[in-house]
Amino acid sequence: MPAVHDEGICIRHWDFSETSQTVSLFGRTRGLVRGLAKGSKRERGAFDGGIDLLSRGEFGAILKPGKDLATLTEWGLLEMFPRLRTDLAANRAAFLMADLVGRMLQPEDPHPALYDRMVEALRTLGAARAPDEPAPDGAQALLAFQWELLRETGYRPAIEIDAATEVADFSPEAGGVVTRGDPTGGPRWRVRRATIDCLAAVDAGRPFGGDAEAVSRANRLLAAYLRHVLGTEPPTMRLVFGGSPMHA
Repeated sequence: MPAVHDEGICIRHWDFSETSQTVSLFGRTRGLVRGLAKGSKRERGAFDGGIDLLSRGEFGAILKPGKDLATLTEWGLLEMFPRLRTDLAANRAAFLMADLVGRMLQPEDPHPALYDRMVEALRTLGAARAPDEPAPDGAQALLAFQWELLRETGYRPAIEIDAATEVADFSPEAGGVVTRGDPTGGPRWRVRRATIDCLAAVDAGRPFGGDAEAVSRANRLLAAYLRHVLGTEPPTMRLVFGGSPMHA
């Protein structure tokens, strides 16, 4: 069976032996691929000395119908994100993105737009910079990723509200903003106009020129909604938001 080739991000890995790894890769055109990389940790070979977590590379894999694990045949490193090793906040945000991809997507279900958004976010979070250089806006990068993840998986929240509305209700059961008289049960979260405007800008692909607090509230809202969709709170989410994400 011939190998398929793709580029991907390593979202998880485990040591299989002293010289081999089991890895989960988020491929651009193949989606999630779990595979065994025999001999990947040897200095010389087809794997560039190992497959590092949150690195991007080109890989070859033999996919076996009915088998949980593919056989990885090669890995060529394309990109590392150095600040993820030195900036705790950036590291935690990147781990959250990898965790959410692993939880929300099915094996071999490609989402190239989400893949591109994740690469963009990792570049923003993980770019090397001089000590006196200001940090890029990682919060906006995480927000754009969360929105794309929800959109790609069919959970894009409804955010349409009347122009005069300053405070709205968000129902996770209904999947977005609802009117006060909506009969949908479950919790209701109060959402400010600035938060909705922030999400509307992300949805349209426009930079959001509002305040950082609105971006933070929007991030927490989407994280809380993802927690509802998953039915559990990933530990990585708690690390990023310092506790359970709340409404906005």
